[in-house]
Amino acid sequence: MDKINLVEKLSLISEYWNPKIVGEINDSYVKLVKLKGEFIWHLHEGEDEMFLVLKGKLRIGLRSGDVILNEGEFFIVPKGTEHMPIADEEVHVLLLEPKTTLNTGNVTNEKTVEAEWI
Repeated sequence: MDKINLVEKLSLISEYWNPKIVGEINDSYVKLVKLKGEFIWHLHEGEDEMFLVLKGKLRIGLRSGDVILNEGEFFIVPKGTEHMPIADEEVHVLLLEPKTTLNTGNVTNEKTVEAEWI
């Protein structure tokens, strides 16, 4: 059992939209990611996805309207909900999601990555 320093782990991340695994709990991973710009519209058919903003401001586009997250706020995107994360400036996010979750959900393209441990 080791403690994890989020600031230290985030300093190791240089790419945007490329989540890194920093822990696991039950059947889920704890991931860190840096975001900037727009992602893609996608959904996760069988998995909820939690976004916790550690630094910056994140907008999560939903078909029903946007959710704005400031530092220290989180939002759980329910499974089956189409969404698009948008970061006007660099944002640091902690994700909590099942181990099977693919970053682009039901879409496979050049933004699709498999998360690695850091």
